[in-house]
Parts: sequence; structure tokens; C-alpha cells
Amino acid sequence: QVQLVESGGGLVQAGDSLKLSCVASGPPFSLYAMAWFRQTPGQEREFVATINRSGGSTDYADSVKGRFTISRDNAKNTVYLQMNSLKPEDTAVYYCAAKRAWNSGAVYRKEDEYDYWGQGTQVTVSS
Repeated sequence: QVQLVESGGGLVQAGDSLKLSCVASGPPFSLYAMAWFRQTPGQEREFVATINRSGGSTDYADSVKGRFTISRDNAKNTVYLQMNSLKPEDTAVYYCAAKRAWNSGAVYRKEDEYDYWGQGTQVTVSS
């Protein structure tokens, strides 16, 4: 069982930066591919970014490519999401997710592929 706790959300202005963190506890962190998803009221949860077990492979939604960076520190059991040039449309609850990945090089974009979820952290970007 993996427990995930996100932090770092808040209220910022358009153009600002924010860095989210997600700390994992439980089984060895390096066995899990990680991802960030986000959700706004009335909408389905959408993929934001994913990273493989070692951190060497990443993938992003087109809407955040070039502005967001996902990274991980396996020694600290933590995955990060650096968000730059934030836009009002980035406003959402951001969720961290973990997937037990047998293929160490693989990344995963689909919500239903993930086994564990955090409680979410709110990011609000004002115009």
C-alpha cells in the first residue's frame, strides 16, 4: 500500500511559478512510475505529466508541454511538478498518482493505469 501526500498548491497570478511536491510512503518508491493529473469541478480528471521509475523518461500533456516539468528524487521518495508561466486555465486540483511498473522504462498517461492516488492540492491562477 502506497500513501501519497501532495503539497505546494496555492493562489498565484498568471505568469507566476509554483512547485508541487508529492511524498510517498510504503513500498520502495523506485518501483513506481509516477504522474500528475488535475481536475476542475464538473470535469473529468486529466493527465498532466508522467515520469518513469528512474526519472529518465517523461511525457506531458500538450497543454503544459514547455511550461511544466516533472521530476523525482528516489532518495527522498518524492515526485515534483514545477509549473512555470501559469495560466488561469491551469486552475485545478492537482493529484499525484503511483503505478507499480514492471517495465522500468515505461511511462503511463491513462488514469485507470494508476493504483494509488493522493488527496490533491488546489492550484488557483488569477488573471
